[in-house]
Amino acid sequence: MPAMNGIEATKTIQDPRLANLPIVAMTANAFEEDKHLVISAGMNTHLGKPIDIVKLFSTLQDFLSNTERNR
Repeated sequence: MPAMNGIEATKTIQDPRLANLPIVAMTANAFEEDKHLVISAGMNTHLGKPIDIVKLFSTLQDFLSNTERNR
């Protein structure tokens, strides 16, 4: 992102009306410290690169299932 990174963007867009909108970090920064940083910034989960497509689909399915249950 040219103007800000994902953590800065997440902090900027936090809005109570969007509380159910999941934010998934997909980054090459895959140390435990990096994972804690994105979670503390307000993201819901962290997926390290290279992306494991099965894990990505599973993560998205989990969010979709939770969304359906909360309707």
